[in-house]
Amino acid sequence: MVLKLLKALCTQGAAVAALLLACACAQAQHADHADHRKDATRGRVELAASAAFDAQGVLWAVSKSGGQVMLRRSADAGKSWSAPQPVNAVPEGIGAEGDARPKIALGVKGELYVTWTKPLSKPYTGEIRFARSLDGGKSFSAPVTVHADRQEITHRFDALTVTRDGKLFIAWIDKRDGLAAVKNKNGKNAHYRGAAVYFAVSDNQGASFRGDFKLADYSCECCRIAMLPRDDGNVLALWRHVFEPNVRDHAMALMRADGSAGAVRRATFDEWALDVCPHHGPSLAAGGDGRLHAVWFTQGNKRAGVYYGRLSANGEGGVDTPRRVGGDSAEHADLAASGTRVVVVWKEFDGMRSRLRAMISDNAGDSWRERELSATAGASDQPRVLEHGGRFYAFWNTQREGFTTAAVMP
Repeated sequence: MVLKLLKALCTQGAAVAALLLACACAQAQHADHADHRKDATRGRVELAASAAFDAQGVLWAVSKSGGQVMLRRSADAGKSWSAPQPVNAVPEGIGAEGDARPKIALGVKGELYVTWTKPLSKPYTGEIRFARSLDGGKSFSAPVTVHADRQEITHRFDALTVTRDGKLFIAWIDKRDGLAAVKNKNGKNAHYRGAAVYFAVSDNQGASFRGDFKLADYSCECCRIAMLPRDDGNVLALWRHVFEPNVRDHAMALMRADGSAGAVRRATFDEWALDVCPHHGPSLAAGGDGRLHAVWFTQGNKRAGVYYGRLSANGEGGVDTPRRVGGDSAEHADLAASGTRVVVVWKEFDGMRSRLRAMISDNAGDSWRERELSATAGASDQPRVLEHGGRFYAFWNTQREGFTTAAVMP
């Protein structure tokens, strides 16, 4: 719905398109045509979920149920699941729509780390919440708020990852700098593009966090952040950025474990001029040769649709030879890489069903083959591609079928 409107309006006059799209986003909370994640008390289901494999091949997944994040495990790659277990014993508000969802990551010693966004009373405000389990999911710590800043503003769209040396990085979209810009100019002529990306680091398995560290000003307000651990213990981030004056392409920069940030580099050059957020973030992975692989969505002047591209190991120079992924209705792509193999998954809506599709490369993105993995006639979440032991799986949550995990290559 909003995604279709977005595609149509981007071909119209900028002023009219921005006005109509802003109204649509305010009403629909950036939901797309196949996602119906509203309050369950109003008869809608919330399907936003995340999953990750641990070192032993156990698959862990988190999703929202009422005011709780629920954890499940599967010892057979998603063929069967354990009964759901609450992560937070005391119910609270939990964001679970679009690119906002509970997240899970596994530590190097089997720790389970879970984050989510807790909405506050004002629209589009929130806190980034965190809980951990050090006993294999049997129990979880009481949730804590990750960031030191406690203003009732946007701290939303959390992302987390763990480095090889065990450091936990959590990033989020933050509006404190935009608010400060307004205050410093007494609310007049204050111009701050979008929001900012902030992050925090834990050196002690999530017992405490160092932060709040700013990665970059002028991020888009509601697109997911892609995070990629590097061999040196730092983390590379890719996000939708707002380049002056209102171009919503992508940028990347390094989050360092000491709290410093690398230079912001532009990664995509689609020239998408837009004054609202499309709620459609990127994904990033590293191949065995050190090159980076990315997927993203755009409706820019130079290209429109979902695209795949490669980058150098440090991202300098941006994406190389972007390749279109799927058809006109392709959306919410994700990717993973192992050695020379790269897998992209996404979904397409044909007017009747949402179809889960995959694109596979055995030669680091030089050539590709495609296959359909699944389809559903009901509502569905954004798919994710997971990798363990050189095997790739597409994780998908649907209204009719529930958690489904399809082997990308039988």
